[in-house]
Amino acid sequence: MWYAQQMIATNPTPPTVDQTALAECIQACFDCAQACTARADACPGEQDREMLLRCIRLNLDCANPCDATGRILTRQTALEPRMQLAALEACATACRLCGDECATHAEHGMDHCRVCAESCRRCEQACHQMLGRVAA
Repeated sequence: MWYAQQMIATNPTPPTVDQTALAECIQACFDCAQACTARADACPGEQDREMLLRCIRLNLDCANPCDATGRILTRQTALEPRMQLAALEACATACRLCGDECATHAEHGMDHCRVCAESCRRCEQACHQMLGRVAA
């Protein structure tokens, strides 16, 4: 069991959405933030750094909303659903853009790009699933 799931289950304020789906989304957000940060760090080690500037930028721009969304979803006491919705929408968009960019580099044999693209896709999907569950 993830710590996110344990913390949700033990919070005196029960979530307004399915606990498992919420924990999965939180974990996907934090995993994606880590993958994007690691990917941005790996890019300068590649031979054609100039070609990867956009990817580095998108990785860093994706890591921030993923981290923020994971934190916003973690807090259940006195939550503001509109804030959750805005964060989820921003995170899903960032993940789509970053995942698309990483996928293009993954096609050229960059395994760290493949891993990052997979993480972005998982997070984007989790955010979309949560968007359908959060009531504004």
